[in-house]
This record gives sequence, C-alpha cells and structure tokens, in this order.
Amino acid sequence: MPENATLLPELAIAAQRNVRFIAGIDEVGRGALAGPVSIGVVVFDLNAPVFAETPTASGICSQLDGVRDSKLLSAKARQRWHPHICEHAAAYSVQHRAPREIDALGINGALRAAGLAGLNAVEVQLGRPLDAVILDGSYDWLTHGASPRVQTMVKADIRALSVACASVLAKLERDRLMEELAAAHPGYGWDSNRGYGSQGHRSALLELGVTAQHRLSWNLGV
Repeated sequence: MPENATLLPELAIAAQRNVRFIAGIDEVGRGALAGPVSIGVVVFDLNAPVFAETPTASGICSQLDGVRDSKLLSAKARQRWHPHICEHAAAYSVQHRAPREIDALGINGALRAAGLAGLNAVEVQLGRPLDAVILDGSYDWLTHGASPRVQTMVKADIRALSVACASVLAKLERDRLMEELAAAHPGYGWDSNRGYGSQGHRSALLELGVTAQHRLSWNLGV
C-alpha cells in the first residue's frame, strides 16, 4: 500500500528557493466522457506552525498525516479529511470547466483555463502572489514552461502533500456535481461512474443518446 503524502517536496522547494507560499495543483475528470474537468488548488504557508514544526527528515505533517491522492482514499475518508485540509490551507480553490468549454478549447486548454482561474482565486485570498507551484505530471499544461514558479513532478499527487490535498478537494466537488447531474439525467449512472466510459455508461449512450453534458468532440461511440 502506498505511503501517505508528505511535505518533503514542499520543504525541498522552500529550501532551494527560500520561499514560503507553495501551491499544489491536481486535476480530476480529464478522461471522462461527460461532466466537467475540475482543478483543485491548495496553498500551504510553510511558516504556519503546523508546517514549520514538520520534521524535515520525514516530512510527515501530524495534522494531515493520512491524506493521500484522492483515488487512494475511500469516499468517507475524503469527506473526513475535507475540513482538516481547508483548516490548514492558507488558501484553496476548485475550478470547473464544462463540456462545451472542453470541446472549444481542447482538454489541455480547459485544464489551463481552470488552473489559471484557481491560481488567481487563491492569490486573491492570500492578497499576494504565490512563491511556487507544484503541478502533477511531467508536462506543464498550466504555463507551457513560461513561469519559473511552476515545477512539474511525476506522481506529485502521491508524493506531495499539497497536491494530494488539492486532489481530495477537486474529487469531492466534482463527485457532488456528477451526482446532481445524474439526478437530472437518469440512466447514465453518473452517480457511480462519474461520467467515465464504463460499460453501463456506453450502453446508455447507445440507448438514450447524447446529452448536453457529454463532450461532443470525444469519441462517444455513437
């Protein structure tokens, strides 16, 4: 079983750059056939006591020890961690881009629009610019390498605590949206498949057709 995410990546960046406010970013819903793509942004103030007191050898933050990438947590665990993440974050935001925006911009364009909106939202909350951003993956879809603040990190959602926290917030919000959409569009099973291409979802597409919540630029099989 993978270990819990730690503060080691954030502490390393803080030491290298002598910075304080670090944001973790993660996305949910990239590969779904229906519903929005969602971006979570969580900012840590590394001068806050809960983080300043984190042992540099282990990077284990006592108040958030147990947070993992949202895919590795049960729905109940995500719900349980949500208030703790919000309490200890210096700022946080979840942004969504709807299917028509994904069709118009492409998935990377929609991710970028949501990510930049999320960064703007947390900087407004902070009242100052961020010092650094950790982006899950190997490709900078956020700024295309134009911002030195952005550091890509493979498996950051597993390794970096701020990114894991961002994944939890984004997953919770998108799941709630998909449950609402499932009630409005019964038959597609979005309350369980979350808009992804499960067998039940694809069968419903053949039987019931395409809705306004489907990504028309994608291969829906109809």
